Amino acid sequence: MVAGLFDNGALPSLERLVQFTGRRHAVLTDNIANLSTPYYKPRDLDPKAFQAALGDAIDRRRAGRDPTDGPLEIRNTRQLSFHDRGIAARPQPMNEGILFHDENNRDLERTMQRLAENTMVHNAAIEMLRNQFQLLKTAIRERV
Repeated sequence: MVAGLFDNGALPSLERLVQFTGRRHAVLTDNIANLSTPYYKPRDLDPKAFQAALGDAIDRRRAGRDPTDGPLEIRNTRQLSFHDRGIAARPQPMNEGILFHDENNRDLERTMQRLAENTMVHNAAIEMLRNQFQLLKTAIRERV
């Protein structure tokens, strides 16, 4: 019964979005930490591939018996493996920017832009999750 409360509606997709943005945040901050490390290749997780995998899982769930009920089954991608307890990430090197003499193709401005975009998506998803839990809390209390 309790599992049915948390695997319907938007909760599973928001949970996966928060997991993805958390993983991507770690990858991007690792790039910043290694900005001046010789031979380091900045890496990233592809948000478009995640969006496509999430959209496909949502479409498959909608095609089922009850379009908003049941677990959200996301298929693994080249960079991401989805498990019950989270996401395993295999970030790929980004081959963009200017290659410096130390063979590092760093771009601090672009990395900071990606980090800011990722942070905004993460915060929005957290806020939507908080709203969903607030609705559940209101329903359990049976008060408005």
